[in-house]
Amino acid sequence: MVRVLLCSQEPVLAAGLATVLASAEGFELTSVCASLADARTLVKGDEGSPVLLLDLTAESGYGLMGDLDRSLLERKIVLWVREISSDLALYAMSAGVRGILRSTLGPELLLRCLERVYQGELWFEKALVDNFLGGRRAALTRREAQLVRLLSQGLKNKEIAANMMISEGTVKVYLSRLFHKVGVKDRFALALYAMKHPHAPLRLPPRPRRA
Repeated sequence: MVRVLLCSQEPVLAAGLATVLASAEGFELTSVCASLADARTLVKGDEGSPVLLLDLTAESGYGLMGDLDRSLLERKIVLWVREISSDLALYAMSAGVRGILRSTLGPELLLRCLERVYQGELWFEKALVDNFLGGRRAALTRREAQLVRLLSQGLKNKEIAANMMISEGTVKVYLSRLFHKVGVKDRFALALYAMKHPHAPLRLPPRPRRA
């Protein structure tokens, strides 16, 4: 069940979202609040970790983003925007926001975004990812590419280790090397890299010479 918490001061917008989610199987609008203070109260102690869909208007902008603290940024936040400047989008991505969704898009894309972010993935327009990462590109080994793909799917170290049949310690070593190799500082930026390069070039090991 994809659980969604909406933070918005627009009752009509909330009613529209409630209608869309009610008609979609596997979705639930848990609560609607009008402020980040209310959102903090609602998410506190919520083990289900709902997606926080944050209605971001041109007037709220940096002020609202500046009020996001660790208790909220540790959640799965999606900014719901009509328009957003590149600078504000990059600021939000750097802060750890998990997705930026245009309110002008249809219900199908809205549901797809919420589902993917709920599952641990990211949702950003390609242009935003390109601006965030610049021209970074690295040749990855087959195992490195596998790890990056698993990371971009929202898997934790323990789950990645199980999928790759290696230890959690080895996963941490891989990640440390990948941060340096790709030129990023954390898992979030590495997941963004995977979005930009879904088929990053692989460097295959040399074939053994025949005697």
